[in-house]
Amino acid sequence: MILYEYPCNERVRALLRVEHLFDRLFFFVEGADARHQQVAVATLFDVLDICDRTDLRGSIVQDLERQRSALGALRQHPGVDSGTLDTLLDEIQASSTELGSQGRVGQILRDNEWLASLRGRIAVPGGSSQVDMPSYYSWQIKPYDDRLQDLKQWISPFLPLYKGLSLCLRLLRDSSDIVDLEAKQGAYQEMLSGKTFQMLRVWVDPDLRVFPEMSANKYVIWIRFAAQDSDLKPQPVTRDVPFKLARCNV
Repeated sequence: MILYEYPCNERVRALLRVEHLFDRLFFFVEGADARHQQVAVATLFDVLDICDRTDLRGSIVQDLERQRSALGALRQHPGVDSGTLDTLLDEIQASSTELGSQGRVGQILRDNEWLASLRGRIAVPGGSSQVDMPSYYSWQIKPYDDRLQDLKQWISPFLPLYKGLSLCLRLLRDSSDIVDLEAKQGAYQEMLSGKTFQMLRVWVDPDLRVFPEMSANKYVIWIRFAAQDSDLKPQPVTRDVPFKLARCNV
């Protein structure tokens, strides 16, 4: 099954975008070819740009505290496994404390003049070539282990941010049961009567060759399935489509 996720607010959308960047960063940083690691460096600068433009760390800390309060209230509910709950609360507290005790995220990259210069060059198409920045080319031809050690040093200040982000999204994703549904003639609509969700998750069989286009507000969830034509343009599907749905909210 292929999973598609839809954020129902801008906060969750921002978290998913940064998670996507970290996923790409961790994939390419292990690449043996220097061109793989160039993608990792450019992606790391993308994460740094987001941290410069927004208070991402503060937002994650606030989200963790909000989820800790919500989970703490579950102690009064019968049937709650107190051991599991305490472990989860401890994990949230540790992540929140680690994030809160950090200085400005990624300051080591800002203080390094060479990295600051590389950041500007990479933003220019082709600007990181040997012609424009021979010192970067010299770094690229270093042994793999040396390059990897440098990259891990540059990434390490961002790891508390990644852990907090991952924990927020894990708690959100685990907050809902998965139900089997069917989109009649390719469309599914559900009235909410004022109830809001933070994320929708849709699973669909890859053999169907369709994908969901989703929207949601406090009144309705709307899912419309489409397929790509020969020019890759989305076209509405008019047949019934079985799918799985999770409505997430914490």
